Amino acid sequence: MTDAAQQDQPVYSIEKIYVKDLSLEIPNAPQIFLEREAPNVDVQLHHTSTKVDEGVYQTELTLTVTAKVGEKTMFLVEANQAGIFAIRNVPDADLDPILGIGNPNILYPYVRETVSDAIVRAGFPPVLLNPVNFEALYQAQLQHNAQQAAAAAPAAAPAVTH
Repeated sequence: MTDAAQQDQPVYSIEKIYVKDLSLEIPNAPQIFLEREAPNVDVQLHHTSTKVDEGVYQTELTLTVTAKVGEKTMFLVEANQAGIFAIRNVPDADLDPILGIGNPNILYPYVRETVSDAIVRAGFPPVLLNPVNFEALYQAQLQHNAQQAAAAAPAAAPAVTH
């Protein structure tokens, strides 16, 4: 293979995975540790990707877990797991799915471990977070964007005859 052919080969590599931000709040401690009722756990997840340099992208996956007993917050953990990815010689049509599906799939196990570890270190039983289907989330976002675009498009003007 020639050097030129090698340079045109698609490149996808993980350059760095790191915890960008981590927050833990236990606003009702120490009384909340006396609660015996099972908490209601809410999980929020979102991700963003930005271009850092030519062929280098950062994807951030933010996971927020809030546990409440009644109106009292037991704990709130928010972790922002980030990854730097080298992505070169990939068709533009393939870049969005990589940033919206591939990168979050790589980061999710890390952010899940970070959140679980923080909850356990805070003195609570582990919270087992379910796997996430980022492909389904990506497809749903595409549909949502298409519906919004269709709703925003002006309706065709009715024909006027004289």
